[in-house]
Amino acid sequence: MFNRRLYLVISEESCKGRDLVTVAKAAVKGGVDLIQLREKQLDNPAFLERALRLKEALVASRVPLIINDNLWVAQQCCAAGIHVGNSDIPPLSIRVQWPSCGILGYSIEYEKQIYTAEARASDYLALSPIFATPTKTDTVTEWKLEGISKIRALTDKPLVAIGAIHEGNAADVIKAGADCLAIVSAICGAADPEKAAAAIRLQIEKAL
Repeated sequence: MFNRRLYLVISEESCKGRDLVTVAKAAVKGGVDLIQLREKQLDNPAFLERALRLKEALVASRVPLIINDNLWVAQQCCAAGIHVGNSDIPPLSIRVQWPSCGILGYSIEYEKQIYTAEARASDYLALSPIFATPTKTDTVTEWKLEGISKIRALTDKPLVAIGAIHEGNAADVIKAGADCLAIVSAICGAADPEKAAAAIRLQIEKAL
């Protein structure tokens, strides 16, 4: 069962020169309860090394580590799960190749995708992006609050919202129907990641 509320999507680039593990641990102290490591530019050995280092740092807090779009790394580091999008390995294939996958997330970019076998094979659906963001240059649908509410009425799957979400709009996104907020720059790029995470977590709790 997917019951997470504040989901950090982290990469070395998003941390703006700071140590990725240090930022992640601070964010966890602030209330992050799930972390996805996203490293599109790294080769497998470098990605795995970073994943293992991050996973080890999260042991004490018991915050699960999800790997973005790299099944080999996810399996090798015994991650809690994997997150994929439309151009990545399909969820049904992941279920076959990694039967013990704990959390399988799938990004949807248009409404009809919620009716597909790939969506049904996933543990949660990510709506991406909620608001246009410079970190996503291939946007198909900018969901906005109305889009969250529409998809919420069409599926019982947990919904993760991502894309330009921050302390100022977090409560509105939850009220619109999202179960969990996935954050990149509002935490990774913050001067104080712990404080930033805590502020967003507070808004989530207020909106529930």
